[in-house]
Amino acid sequence: MNIKNKNILIAGGSGFLGQALATHFEENGNTVWTLSRNPTTASQIKWDGRTMGDWCDKIEVADVVINLCGKSVDCRYTEANKKKILDSRIIPTRLIDLAIAKAENKPAVFINASSSTVYVHSEDRPMSEADGIIGNDFSENIVKSWEAAFFEHEIKGVRKVALRISFVLGKEGGAIPKLSTFAKLGLGGKQGKGNQIISWIHVEDFCQAVDRIIQRDTLKGAINLASPNPVSNMEFMAAIRDMVGAPFHIHQPAWLLEIATFFLRTETELVLKSRYVDPKILVDDGFVFKYPVLSTIDNLV
Repeated sequence: MNIKNKNILIAGGSGFLGQALATHFEENGNTVWTLSRNPTTASQIKWDGRTMGDWCDKIEVADVVINLCGKSVDCRYTEANKKKILDSRIIPTRLIDLAIAKAENKPAVFINASSSTVYVHSEDRPMSEADGIIGNDFSENIVKSWEAAFFEHEIKGVRKVALRISFVLGKEGGAIPKLSTFAKLGLGGKQGKGNQIISWIHVEDFCQAVDRIIQRDTLKGAINLASPNPVSNMEFMAAIRDMVGAPFHIHQPAWLLEIATFFLRTETELVLKSRYVDPKILVDDGFVFKYPVLSTIDNLV
């Protein structure tokens, strides 16, 4: 059963996931406000992501606060971009945490975005919350710092949950529109060796999982958001080709990806790293995925 009649405040609500969550909660009878640098509607509250302001008033009446702020990692990892990626996660997280700590009436739940990128590259071992191996490269350290900032202070009466989000599939945003276009152009072959694991979750299951986390007082700490059935990059790209009816495809070896990502101003890590995620906490709690396997999805393009 979905939550109803709650006040929900979402920071970073203008992005793909924020909009999906806002729609999900509003359709189930909740009041949703989003924090925006350029508000255009009554439900959007102005903030700059760095300083306290009138937006703090909404903290006082919110039952749930969700922070999804963070610059996209789809860029070159220059020193300037690395700083922006880190700051865009740490600064809003600490700001909202401070606002909640100072509030007279605190929300019951504070949910913060995180990423399954925190785990090391693995093609043969699934990473659960309890026994997943945490890595030590740039992307993994970003997530560690992000979660450390989020869990740094315990706030009495406020349950904190960090969402270790995997690859979210939806036709309204994320990477699917771009990958679909590539596949239509014949560029839908495997990337690198194609053995790297892609852990994914359909956007509808993502929203339902967040809804369930809000409902369940026992769910706290870092939680993996991923389907229980990840696939290899080779299988994933084949599924994309089937969805768009691509007549042919070209495989993309690692050396070619290095050249392509340079000109596209992004990084090969985004497609070559193997993210093998086990959603053990959700599964053990009895969460039922609407889209447990990739073959059940037919509405992405």
